[in-house]
Amino acid sequence: MEQLVQKLKEEIIEALNLSEMKPGQIDEKAPLFVDGLGLDSIDALELTVLLEKKYGLKILTAEEGKKVLYSVHSMAEFITANKKA
Repeated sequence: MEQLVQKLKEEIIEALNLSEMKPGQIDEKAPLFVDGLGLDSIDALELTVLLEKKYGLKILTAEEGKKVLYSVHSMAEFITANKKA
């Protein structure tokens, strides 16, 4: 899972054009929105697209989205739990 977390950090930086950030600067358990990285609803859409394109996974409800996109770690858990064998 550690490799997936590292890969996700890199993909988030790329998808959201956070070129000034390094993966090591992102705390995997910190919130991505508001207090953490300070992402917004547009960024949430970008992360949802990233999960669909790179991992073939869909977030079905807003409530699920809040849980899945809470942190890099929660995204990694969602991918691990739902990826196809």
